[in-house]
Amino acid sequence: MQNKYYAIHLAEHSGFCFGVKNATEKIEKAINDRAVGARIFTLGQLIHNDTYIQKLRKYGVESIENDDKALIDLAKSATKDAPVSLFLRAHGVPAETDALLKRLSAENPYFTFVDCTCPFVKKIHRIAEDNSRADNADPDERVFILIGSEAHPEVIGIMSYYLGKKYVFSNYNELLESLKDGELSKLHKFTPIMAAQTTLNLSEWQNCQKLLKSICTNAIIFDTICSVTEKRQSETKLLSDSCDVMIVIGGRHSSNTAKLYSICKENCDQSYLIESSADLDSVVPKHIYRQKAETRINIGIVAGASTPCDIIQEVIKTMSENFETREVENFEELLDSSIRTLNIGDIVVGTVTSVTDAELQLDIKAKNTGVIPADQIADDNSIKLTEMFKVGDEVEGFVTRVSDVDGFAYLSKKRVDSDKSWFKVAACKDSGEVLEGKVLEAVKGGLVVLTDSVKVFVPASQSGVPMGGDLSTLVGETVKFKIIDIKPGKKAVGSIRTVLADERRARVAEFWNNIEEGKVYNGIVKNLTKYGAFVDLGGVDGLILVSELTWKRVSSPADVIAVGDELSVYVKSFDKEKGRIVLGHKTEETNPWYIFTHNYTVGDVVNVKIVNTVEFGAFAEIIDGVDGLIHITQIANERIASVAAVLSVGQEVDAKIIAIDTEKKKVSLSIRALLAVEEPVAAEEAVEEVAEETEATAEADAE
Repeated sequence: MQNKYYAIHLAEHSGFCFGVKNATEKIEKAINDRAVGARIFTLGQLIHNDTYIQKLRKYGVESIENDDKALIDLAKSATKDAPVSLFLRAHGVPAETDALLKRLSAENPYFTFVDCTCPFVKKIHRIAEDNSRADNADPDERVFILIGSEAHPEVIGIMSYYLGKKYVFSNYNELLESLKDGELSKLHKFTPIMAAQTTLNLSEWQNCQKLLKSICTNAIIFDTICSVTEKRQSETKLLSDSCDVMIVIGGRHSSNTAKLYSICKENCDQSYLIESSADLDSVVPKHIYRQKAETRINIGIVAGASTPCDIIQEVIKTMSENFETREVENFEELLDSSIRTLNIGDIVVGTVTSVTDAELQLDIKAKNTGVIPADQIADDNSIKLTEMFKVGDEVEGFVTRVSDVDGFAYLSKKRVDSDKSWFKVAACKDSGEVLEGKVLEAVKGGLVVLTDSVKVFVPASQSGVPMGGDLSTLVGETVKFKIIDIKPGKKAVGSIRTVLADERRARVAEFWNNIEEGKVYNGIVKNLTKYGAFVDLGGVDGLILVSELTWKRVSSPADVIAVGDELSVYVKSFDKEKGRIVLGHKTEETNPWYIFTHNYTVGDVVNVKIVNTVEFGAFAEIIDGVDGLIHITQIANERIASVAAVLSVGQEVDAKIIAIDTEKKKVSLSIRALLAVEEPVAAEEAVEEVAEETEATAEADAE
């Protein structure tokens, strides 16, 4: 935010960090959803911000100190009509407190606790705990070192998870002193493990690392400063280097706010720490708002991790109002105010007075003539300005440079177009509009998607690619996504997964609206079980029983299909309310007996394969799923003593169909009928009678 008197620069990583935001969102939801009689407590201050704590108190949220007796009494007081929810602060609690709360909540169902510990702090808990239990070294030969504030709740909690030798040092000098002459002077005999408080000053931590590495080559160092804290501190240093005044917003007891203020004081003499806009009048000197007319003051604003967004916005608004109410002090300033003064960053609308392919010149109603070079019109170098514009056209431009020497103000149309595109994209967060864009690249943690000249970051978890999958497979693809978050610095966060989920829901709804018994689908086998298979019909799964897969008798679905197979199925029955679908696959047209009877008749000669031999004959496969019996009397002209002596399993022979029993679905075959006839027909008929008498027994034995 800026005018000719001042410019306010808000650090991008200002205000609530992830851990604090998570804690506040959880407790605010609990407040909104609170049942009549329900009570909400916090264990100590949820976050280090008095303004926010006062806000919680107004909503009836009480604070309780970390005392075993107090916690036990609180848990006992919880009843069905007056349940208790206890919220743990983002800094975390000691291991003993965590164990006590788990026991109390298990004993009383009306007492619950919500762990709002920051994930970064949880990570250090695990580091301390895991290294206490390390199997690859004697615990007595290890020592745990934490760089941080010993009295800070976060540090107290972390240290409780390490059960061996452990030390806390607040800075490089304390660590150095202990390594030289103190308890750690014989550190070379140990395996040191070192970590840092999440909000530790980054340069302090880097110095401690160098020191320990120079003394102990076997040191195990965990870089545990919160990544957001690192960015916040780095950004604060850069901003304080370039600004005239620095305003640090945050709780006076907040560790990370104190570190930001320390960084600012090192780089900018006029640095001030406030908790809210109410402190501006008493903390920030009045002369800041009364600079000379020709001087613009640059003000940097940073905010601690426990500072709510509304407090930051109120500070910016109040400071702006203080500048805007500044009185004009002399006639020269009054005279200048009648003539438009341009500043870098202004948006102006001008009328084209001259057009060449190299540039546009515009009347912008100011002391300077507006100039837009061709490369600030569009990225396409082949465009011809003389074909795109004419004298009299109105063009909007962003002021990039003002030269009073040559009388020109240089503008950028691209920047204006980019800003318009940005605001259009940003508006989609609230509207929920689905955007399309091309995936430019896969970067650490996600994808970069370009839509209407705006780059949108899509986290890996929102890409639709399974965890651990290759994000680069989407590079170059056009994807649909929604904007789920807007961050300072014109940064947008998108979600492809949300759109995919919406599309799936739409497909499922359409599926259930159109489903009917008998309808045929082409599905993909998704999963196999002992009793059947689940088939994906396009976002909805149906079950096909093993008995419906094939006319053959099989013991497992895997005998006939595999996961990933495409299968034509039809709906046998369904239940919309329960979301259940029973499918069928086999049809009468695929019934082997149906196929046989429509393609073969008595008297046909077929090539068959022997599939089994028994005492009284052989069974032969005519087609897949249909077998026929060759009785022992129909194998040869002469009497044979053993079927196996003439026929063997797997052998292929020609045989004649001599009988078809449609009702019993049985077929009689004869090899003998194809041989030279040497016995009377009456003998053949007698043999057929014998075959009929033994056929049922034969098939039972064969099965």
